[in-house]
Amino acid sequence: MKLQALSSEKYKANVVKMGIPESSSMGISTGEVRKLAKRIGKSNVLGYELWNTGYHEAKLLAVLVFNRKTFTLQEIEQLMNDVFSWDLCDHLCKNLIIKLKGYEKLIGKWCTSDKTYFKRAAFTLIASAAIHEKAISNDAIDDYLRLIQEYSCDEREHVKKAVSWALREIGKKDFNYQEKAIILAHELKESGNKAQVWIANDALKELEKLVQVEGRGRLITTDSQMGRKRKLSVLNSKC
Repeated sequence: MKLQALSSEKYKANVVKMGIPESSSMGISTGEVRKLAKRIGKSNVLGYELWNTGYHEAKLLAVLVFNRKTFTLQEIEQLMNDVFSWDLCDHLCKNLIIKLKGYEKLIGKWCTSDKTYFKRAAFTLIASAAIHEKAISNDAIDDYLRLIQEYSCDEREHVKKAVSWALREIGKKDFNYQEKAIILAHELKESGNKAQVWIANDALKELEKLVQVEGRGRLITTDSQMGRKRKLSVLNSKC
């Protein structure tokens, strides 16, 4: 198998640190997986063969090989039963699920799930939609804020981190949604459970530092290189 030839003990150690069993890892960087996917092209048959090996990196490759034009939401739900790490969950959401017609149905369904990675996927998809869906409606985003408010009381680490991510990405849409996200964060902080307080504090670290930069449609944080330049420019203009 070509994947085996790309294995590295260094990357295997990194994968094991993320909680992937050593027996299920070959130790291949995501960059190498992407390069191989480009050479292979699309094939659902090969994708399933790779996925069914059980190897973590083979599953990452499978996600990139699956043909989204012929993939169904039902097939996605079956794949999700084999997801046991946050990085495979996010990889699947960002590279396949978000590109499928009707993926929004999965958000509403999965945000109530008691399964860690199904629920994480719901909020990862919200974050991805906020970033990539240029035509997303305000009604849809407002509904996502409602879901965050209603289903963010989950104390599992990999879930609450995804909730914070979703809230932050919604806040980066524009100043209107920055304000809405900040208001929701303060509501969670003041009246939420332990998980919601954590989410609020984590999200506010970024939400309260957002600025608009010329040429960028979304807001960015002043902690970024471009954001720091923008902040410095504003300060110099006031001198």
